[in-house]
Amino acid sequence: MLILTKSILALGLGFVSAILLGLLIIPLLKKLHVGQNISIFVMESHRQKEGTPTMGGLIFILSTILVTFLLLITDRIRYTTNLGIVLIVFLGYALIGFLDDYLSIKRHNNEGLTEIQKLIGQVFIALAFFFLYMKTGGQTALIISTLHIHIEMGWVYGLFILFLLVGASNAVNLTDGLDGLAGGLSAIAFIAFSLISMMVGYEDMGIFTFILTGSLLGFLVFNTHPAKVFMGDTGSLALGGVMATIAVLTHREVTLAVVAGVFIIETLSVILQVLWLYIFHKKLFLMTPIHHHFEKLGWAEVDIVKMFWIIGFILAMAGIFFGVWL
Repeated sequence: MLILTKSILALGLGFVSAILLGLLIIPLLKKLHVGQNISIFVMESHRQKEGTPTMGGLIFILSTILVTFLLLITDRIRYTTNLGIVLIVFLGYALIGFLDDYLSIKRHNNEGLTEIQKLIGQVFIALAFFFLYMKTGGQTALIISTLHIHIEMGWVYGLFILFLLVGASNAVNLTDGLDGLAGGLSAIAFIAFSLISMMVGYEDMGIFTFILTGSLLGFLVFNTHPAKVFMGDTGSLALGGVMATIAVLTHREVTLAVVAGVFIIETLSVILQVLWLYIFHKKLFLMTPIHHHFEKLGWAEVDIVKMFWIIGFILAMAGIFFGVWL
């Protein structure tokens, strides 16, 4: 009962703090002219979004960090190495995204950090993750007990961590193309990982993800259509990175592929489009990521977002089953 109370408290504090921060941060972003630069390659209907404040990921990032530290100093939750790793990755990826957004705004285009610069930052964070993980006796095996799979990876597990962090962060980043899409899907995925973490004995990460879920719900008050603010790379990279981190620390790496299924589909649509063009010299989809394909078919933006949320919710429920019983 105490854990349930803590979970509700964490969710509620995250939600309220995000709304309060949103009311402060959005006017500040407008005052500083931190507006989104719309690419010339996007849908014509998105042109009207030019100038909408970006870097809105600061809203749920700051609210999550503030509430986490509030609960730590009041002894509502206990500090652990795992929680420390989660915070390092969360803030580290947020910093990479912030620099990318800042340079894009400064240059008045969509060219922020180069792919190499991003990768260097991601490698550095992954190395810090792996060092702390191994120092505290973390396992380096990929285990799915029900299927009797036990693959000892040794130091290669460090590369596996890097692959998951880079893959997840870029997947969320690609999905962040419609109002409320990435934020809503992330909230759904994190509520799944909150429950999984609690049920398999990781209360520290369970509480953290409840805080983050609440913060994302507060952010969605401002981010759903018509969006008053975009999360930017500041938010999307941080969300993807911490999602992969929680999957690794709870030893539910395979579950990540289920819970984050929509993000994976979005990423695969881009990869397939490139391969199809290279091999057959024509497009497989009208436009990628795949949410733009549905826009080209004439679907309303809000209908696409609702459909993707529903799919994400179904996959999250499947992920909870898979993550707890396997």
